[in-house]
Amino acid sequence: MLAEVSKNVFLHVSQNRVLNKAAKKWGLKFGASQVVAGDTIESAIRKVNQLNQKGLVCTLDHLGEFVSSREEAVEATQYNVRTLEAMGESGVKCNLSVKMTQLGLDIDSNFCLENMRRILETAKKYNNFVRIDMEDYLHCQISLDMYKELRKEFDNVGIVIQAYLYRTEQDMNDLHQYQANLRLVKGAYKESPEVSFPEKKDVDENYKKIIKMHLLNGHYTAVASHDEEMIQYTKRLVRENGISNDQFEFQMLYGICVELQDRLVKEGYKVRVYVPYGIDWFGYFMRRLAERPANVWFVLKNFAK
Repeated sequence: MLAEVSKNVFLHVSQNRVLNKAAKKWGLKFGASQVVAGDTIESAIRKVNQLNQKGLVCTLDHLGEFVSSREEAVEATQYNVRTLEAMGESGVKCNLSVKMTQLGLDIDSNFCLENMRRILETAKKYNNFVRIDMEDYLHCQISLDMYKELRKEFDNVGIVIQAYLYRTEQDMNDLHQYQANLRLVKGAYKESPEVSFPEKKDVDENYKKIIKMHLLNGHYTAVASHDEEMIQYTKRLVRENGISNDQFEFQMLYGICVELQDRLVKEGYKVRVYVPYGIDWFGYFMRRLAERPANVWFVLKNFAK
């Protein structure tokens, strides 16, 4: 009960725009550096290099969401372009993840689409890949619509599907024709039981269902979870169906379950680490605390310091 209350508190706080704005001035405080790889492109590239040396590949995420002005969205777009350029010049094994609300989705969808086109054109220049992060339920349909529009022009773009939503299986069926490269997650936002499974067991079952669906459809699948039960399920599924290791990868967050990441690499699996960086760290960090209440200790310890 206490864990559920704690989770709800952190998810609610993660969407507080006043606190998000204030946190930009604090720097990486209260233990955030455990899960955020610095506040500059250069610091992020250094972390990616270190992870590459351990046999891990990465995806970089310039933190930020729900921007309220065109200037902020243009600045975020430029920063993502510079990140792709830095990755290309450094030769790291890494792609890019982006949030559409950071690029102006809440301001004007066509404006956001143009910003995405600029990012994807840069990625194509460096033979790189960009994934659209899925955000809260209110942005689900428009994010999928924009992904489908972008797929008419680009083959180096993917998106995320969240298992905790009732609509997910139908979304998977709709995406089948696009041969979509999907990151499959359980979901990290606070949503109403009217649109999402309230019970963990139901989310877990739906997660297994969509992993199986996408792999058996022959599409590239990123299984993004720290849940060892889901990882073992994926291993059994690919083994029993003769699915090549080239058709899927495991994905995990920077700073979380590091030993598990290393073990999977040693077993011969491709593991991609989601590496967030930047000054707009607050919302991301609060959602990580909501997912793993044990991490609250890091907040209390660093606050005491």
